[in-house]
Amino acid sequence: MEKGIWNARELGMPKMLLLGFQHMFAMFGATVLVPALTGLSVSATLLFAGLGTLLFHFLTKGKVPAFLGSSFAFIGGYAAVNAMFGNTAELNWIPYAGVGVACAGLLYVLLAAMFKAFGAHKVMRFFPPIVTGPIIICIGMTLANSAINNCAANWWIAILAIAIVIVANIWGKGMIKIIPILLGVVGSYLVAALCGQVDFTPVKEAAWIGVPFQWKDTAFSLFKGCDGSLLISAIITIMPIALATIVEHIGDMCAISSTVEKNFIEEPGLHRSLLGDGLATALAALFGAPANTTYGENTGVLALTRVYDPKVVRIAAFLAIFFSFSPKFAALVSCMPTATIGGVSLILYGMISAVGVRNVVENQVDFTKSRNVIIAALIMSLALGINFSAAGSISFAVGSANISLSGLAVAALVGIIVNAVLPGNDYEFGKSQQGDTSVNFKV
Repeated sequence: MEKGIWNARELGMPKMLLLGFQHMFAMFGATVLVPALTGLSVSATLLFAGLGTLLFHFLTKGKVPAFLGSSFAFIGGYAAVNAMFGNTAELNWIPYAGVGVACAGLLYVLLAAMFKAFGAHKVMRFFPPIVTGPIIICIGMTLANSAINNCAANWWIAILAIAIVIVANIWGKGMIKIIPILLGVVGSYLVAALCGQVDFTPVKEAAWIGVPFQWKDTAFSLFKGCDGSLLISAIITIMPIALATIVEHIGDMCAISSTVEKNFIEEPGLHRSLLGDGLATALAALFGAPANTTYGENTGVLALTRVYDPKVVRIAAFLAIFFSFSPKFAALVSCMPTATIGGVSLILYGMISAVGVRNVVENQVDFTKSRNVIIAALIMSLALGINFSAAGSISFAVGSANISLSGLAVAALVGIIVNAVLPGNDYEFGKSQQGDTSVNFKV
């Protein structure tokens, strides 16, 4: 077909359903990988990916064909909060992290209001590529250590996963090129299972139908009692990560607009799309699911099929909700070998850092200027130095509360403040269309 089909009813229900499945599988590999890496619920992840997508479509007037799946950017935040609890299963850190991510979602809402009131050009001066690029680079680099540790469980399985992803992405055609992560997971998973390295007992014992989330993992469980200091630390640690994902969201919106040849930045507007993304993230986090973000994989599906009707994406959302009510399906995902997770995440985390480099390069950041060198140096030194220090964070007391800040949180705050204070901030959002869309990867 030579032109995009905007009226889904012209396709007929069977084709619409098939296209909906394709969108679901495009986001599936990465979406379920986030709970596999963090220990969050797979079922809750699928449920709130679907519900979040529907909420996003409602707030954007049903005009933007975007799917919201799990964000990788917050993995470091989850790990930092887990470390506050001593990485022990006896203490449930998930509700605390959920509140932190929900507050990050509210930061989207605040910026959406600012975009509505002042316009994108004025607001984005506080988030130029010299700030967001190094932050994104550090997100991937701080996560790389965990990927190596997971690969060490079985390097052959990890290498197989890496090889499948590379081959599918470089030499694959059509749908194979779009879902290399999913193929890497499935391929190495099958080999590990055939080699007797997977225990499917949890799958056999799991029910076919069940509730997607547990009360103890929701933020509402904290009403029965919580540690105020840990809660404040979790919020301060996780909230600044939203500064990177907000820029990612803007890049995704630009990419989707370019793909379907409609200016979604103007209509329905960034204020609506940011509001939808932020509220979807907050909703998911409150129920123990990962933060949401717009997915580049699904933009790839739009370009491949040239079917741009948002109704097809909403079908994918309903399918995700349907599968979320199967604990047996969630157990199958949870049995994924550690080495498989390590191999796939090794590429993903490296790609996150590469996207940060791309963001800096394509926006032509001038490193002959001392201000830019200072900002980048501070961000990267603080993020990596604090993260890999003996303490792993900076802790201090505010009254009776003990506050703990991750390296990324400190780096993001310092970068934004120094950029605002130092003279010479000449960044103009929209001046470089290629540069402004260079963060089109779901970090």
